[in-house]
Amino acid sequence: MSRIGRRSISIPSGVKVNIKDGLVEVSGPKGRLIRHIPFGIKVKVDITQVSVERKSDDKELRALHGLTRALLSNMIFGVAEGFSKSLDIVGVGYKAELLGKSNLKFSIGYSKPVEFSLPEGLAVRVEERGTRVIIQGIDKEVVGETAARIKRLRLPDSYKGKGIRYSDEILKLKPGKAGVKK
Repeated sequence: MSRIGRRSISIPSGVKVNIKDGLVEVSGPKGRLIRHIPFGIKVKVDITQVSVERKSDDKELRALHGLTRALLSNMIFGVAEGFSKSLDIVGVGYKAELLGKSNLKFSIGYSKPVEFSLPEGLAVRVEERGTRVIIQGIDKEVVGETAARIKRLRLPDSYKGKGIRYSDEILKLKPGKAGVKK
């Protein structure tokens, strides 16, 4: 049995979990999320816990067992507390600017500024004179994918470290040319 899949998920106060027609709906103080339950996976909801079981020991169902439990845990945590990712913009003149609620404008060393449109359901803040972008939302998948797409606009340079990186990311910079000694 899956070590992750067999652990039950505790439901915090203020969060409701409903199962209907192969869908799990989790609603809480921050919002509401819906996800499809894979065929062969059974989700049981008690008053304070959610448990995930599989119908057989097939290889595919064993893989889906732990995955479904992890996704449900992320949904419950997301509607209760939410997720956030922080990105740092490093480089002379590199900055971000918030245009309305759904667009970001990046000046990151290209000839023209890069505009980035945000998906629905995310809150974005730009701090520290435009050098830090904080992405917040209830869906861990959307928050992480949006942060990765923003980072791909200008990956960190391996010599000077200029570019967009996660705030907790550690870069090991390469040494430059040492020069010729005679």
